[in-house]
Amino acid sequence: MIEPPTETVRRRMVSQRRKDTAAEVQLRRALYRDGWRYRVSYPVPGMPRRTIDVAFPSRKVAVFVDGCFWHGCPDHGVAPKHNGTWWRDKLAANRARDRDTTNHLESLGWAVVRVWEHEVSTDGIERVERVLSVMSVP
Repeated sequence: MIEPPTETVRRRMVSQRRKDTAAEVQLRRALYRDGWRYRVSYPVPGMPRRTIDVAFPSRKVAVFVDGCFWHGCPDHGVAPKHNGTWWRDKLAANRARDRDTTNHLESLGWAVVRVWEHEVSTDGIERVERVLSVMSVP
């Protein structure tokens, strides 16, 4: 039988930052230092309750910094052993929501860049800046 998380786990999940994670702040600082200006937690057009981590609305570029655990990183995402079925379903739903959001934004003409939290300090910032440099302001 699939059990919901215990009260302790539920409290821990609720307390997780949804914005301003260390990886997001690191990415934003680097972009700001390089002269890029952006919006934080920008609403996804047409999708209430969903936000873009770092948005460049005039260029239609959306940047998401995905946590390795919560978004199922193939290199670092490890589902907990306890209550494994519930967690597999939960993390699969997170990935499906990510795909849905990406597809929606792309259908509106946005370029979407997804950076794993472990990539921010390596090539994540460079990937974002490459996309920004080719997306012109209308």
